[in-house]
Amino acid sequence: MTDFLARQEHFSVVGSTNDVVRDWLAAGTPEVCLAIADEQSMGRGREGRSWIAPSGGALLLSLGFRPSWLPPERAWRLAACVSMAMADAAEAVAGLPGGTIRLKWPNDLVAPTSAGPSAVGKLAGVLGESDGLGTTDPRVIIGIGVNGDWPADTFPPDLAASMTSLRAMSADRPIDHRAVLAAFLARLELGVHVLQGGRFDAAAWADRQVTTGRDIELIAPDGSMTTVRAIGVDAATGALIVADGDAPGGHRSVVVGEIRHVRLPGVTAAAV
Repeated sequence: MTDFLARQEHFSVVGSTNDVVRDWLAAGTPEVCLAIADEQSMGRGREGRSWIAPSGGALLLSLGFRPSWLPPERAWRLAACVSMAMADAAEAVAGLPGGTIRLKWPNDLVAPTSAGPSAVGKLAGVLGESDGLGTTDPRVIIGIGVNGDWPADTFPPDLAASMTSLRAMSADRPIDHRAVLAAFLARLELGVHVLQGGRFDAAAWADRQVTTGRDIELIAPDGSMTTVRAIGVDAATGALIVADGDAPGGHRSVVVGEIRHVRLPGVTAAAV
């Protein structure tokens, strides 16, 4: 365990690493704490969707922060740093060119597939949860599940067309999750220290966005859907900027709390 981590534990099977970390923070564990699991029996994604992964097929982890050093309106940058650190680490360990792994706003990791020139498959899901932002005891939990050493021929049939894994992207070469974890933590430590110093690599986050320049579907909390053109991201707020002819300047900002899901061609709502 590095000095960056105050607590780290590995579990063969756990209900949810996010729940483990939440309990640690509630009990007073300092930041940064890390729970890792080979398998989750009650893993979840956004909006309560389940996380499906065979034992050993994915790198499953959650991190706990107490970001009293970060303004509440910028807490979203923690999840952005986690996603960027994992994208860089995964590319390095899997031997992929830089920039191969992209972000589907706000922070899920996706990568090109053979389904078409613009098709992408989900590589990793990110779930951020917070409590007490703006108080003297802010807590942020960020869970990430990366499809790592998961052979493509064992993907669930109903998700195979909309997902990928590091192993699949590496011509079926086995992926060492320990190496991915080590590379990830080294990059995350640097990213968090930069955030603590009041800086954020907004350009790198924006450059990774695969959503920009695409027609996307915004799914509202009531299930209604709107097709819009994504034209960028706002590095100050983390919002997605979409075209809107009725709005001032011809565009408007969408924040995570306004919508239930962002859907891209090739990445279905069921893929987690």
